[in-house]
Amino acid sequence: MVLPYVQMGNNMTMSARLVRSLSLLAAIVACLMLASPAEASISQAKIVSPTPASWTPRVILGSSGQTVYAFAQVGSTMYAGGRFTQLNDSQVTQTSNRSNFVAFNATTGAILPLRLDANNAVEVIVPSPDGKAIYIGGDFTSIGGVNIRGMVRFDLTTQTIDTRFNPQLDGVVTDAAFVGSRLVVAGTFTRQLRAIDPATGVDTGYINLKIAGKTDPNDATRVRRLAANPAGTTLVALGNFTSVAGQARTQAFRIDLTGTKAALSPWHVPRLDTPCSSSLGMFSRGVDFSPDGSYFVIVTTGGPHGTTGLCDAAARFETSNVSSSVEPTWINWTGGDSLYSVAITGATVYVGGHQRWLDNPLGSDSAGPGAVSRPGIGSIDPVSGRATSWNPTKDRNHGTEKLYATAAGLWVGSDGTYFDQLKRPGIVFCPLT
Repeated sequence: MVLPYVQMGNNMTMSARLVRSLSLLAAIVACLMLASPAEASISQAKIVSPTPASWTPRVILGSSGQTVYAFAQVGSTMYAGGRFTQLNDSQVTQTSNRSNFVAFNATTGAILPLRLDANNAVEVIVPSPDGKAIYIGGDFTSIGGVNIRGMVRFDLTTQTIDTRFNPQLDGVVTDAAFVGSRLVVAGTFTRQLRAIDPATGVDTGYINLKIAGKTDPNDATRVRRLAANPAGTTLVALGNFTSVAGQARTQAFRIDLTGTKAALSPWHVPRLDTPCSSSLGMFSRGVDFSPDGSYFVIVTTGGPHGTTGLCDAAARFETSNVSSSVEPTWINWTGGDSLYSVAITGATVYVGGHQRWLDNPLGSDSAGPGAVSRPGIGSIDPVSGRATSWNPTKDRNHGTEKLYATAAGLWVGSDGTYFDQLKRPGIVFCPLT
């Protein structure tokens, strides 16, 4: 079941000027890897290979929730975070002890000597726009020998934690992103969405919206995920709440970033007001903007509860539509399995979770008419909202927690061991070529 599509102009066509020389193309790719004015999604001309690279490090997975939540690449180094204590090299000849954070070569997989052991999960890693630092956030109270809660700034020049940076958070950091010069952080801390000074961590006060209520009474009021459009003019936030700035907003809201203070947008999705399950009160899970900023996609969990709400599905929304009763352009239902992560590259919309199917609106923990098998990961056509033929398959387990696109391909973080029937525990890289 696909909702009517609103036709938009094709922004994927490359102009003649962009192909005049290889040097110009290289410059464009380099620019895409910078975070300005917001951390723009990476544009890719095609879908990545379903066959993963052989050289990635291997997370040693166990029975206590080991998984990968975060990736960030700066230059030739990839940083990854999650819940883990050890990794093997790709040949399984050497074991490295790394508690919840690891750095490795982004093209060879060689694990680097850097040790920033955290005493609990690392959930997000954000490079600074100038590439001179990374910000590491999560559920820790100590990292790299420094006692600090929630987030640190790691100076890549000095290879030390910057002690001048102290956001003084009283809760978990679950997501973060640079929007222009502002570092926006989200989590369970007081005032769950803040813009902080990247040098000191001090709350700038630019975002000052009271977030209250709970759709899940067993969880903290929180902002779980956020994404800003490439122009840095709007931001979408997901989480466990029922009101923002005194206005009813269930699980999702948008803010306008064009003024001297962030302002709540009238944007509201009635489908998110419809509960999915009493055991899954907060079912919004992931969000990403397209590289051109014209639309974004939200993915959800929630269970097989029909097509009235927005349970166990991926849904496209047009950025230009800020109505108080927004309907998605299309919805792709899994038929009863959670989606946790999404990455849009222009060529496609990658989605990950522990789903068995896509194109399955009539399924109820079963394959309904038209359902296609897409275990653990899949790809959706951004125009039609239908699954593409890309189907590497992976272990479902708890699910795919992170999808991270770069100029070279797609990184996949999860608690799965097999991808395309090849053993690639925890960390997978699918190249464009």
